[in-house]
Amino acid sequence: MTILSSARRWAQRIKRDVVALWIAARDPRVPLTAKLVAGAVAAYALSPIDLIPDFIPVLGYLDDLVIVPLGILLAVKLVPATLMDEFRQEATRREGRPISRTGAAAVIGLWLAAAAWLAWLFWPDRAG
Repeated sequence: MTILSSARRWAQRIKRDVVALWIAARDPRVPLTAKLVAGAVAAYALSPIDLIPDFIPVLGYLDDLVIVPLGILLAVKLVPATLMDEFRQEATRREGRPISRTGAAAVIGLWLAAAAWLAWLFWPDRAG
């Protein structure tokens, strides 16, 4: 097996697990803590907007390569194993990838808050 095919399989498992966590966040059998973590991870991973934009050298891919997989690992550990297996099977059956508008809105909100804070911090003092 080549490194490329191994990476491709890993990426497919990550995509499947994100959809499975999206399903888990909406299932009444999942404990509340697991739901919250699964929902947050799935919303961020499915959001079309990254917290750290990809055009920023090195840091731009940090969330895709480190933060999202670590969040997935945590969420998967919190969801009961039998339920996670069921959600993975359901995710495999689903064809399309859901999009999280809530996750996108949260990221946009964070960026706007950061921009407002920076504007306030560096705005020249008009009183003097």
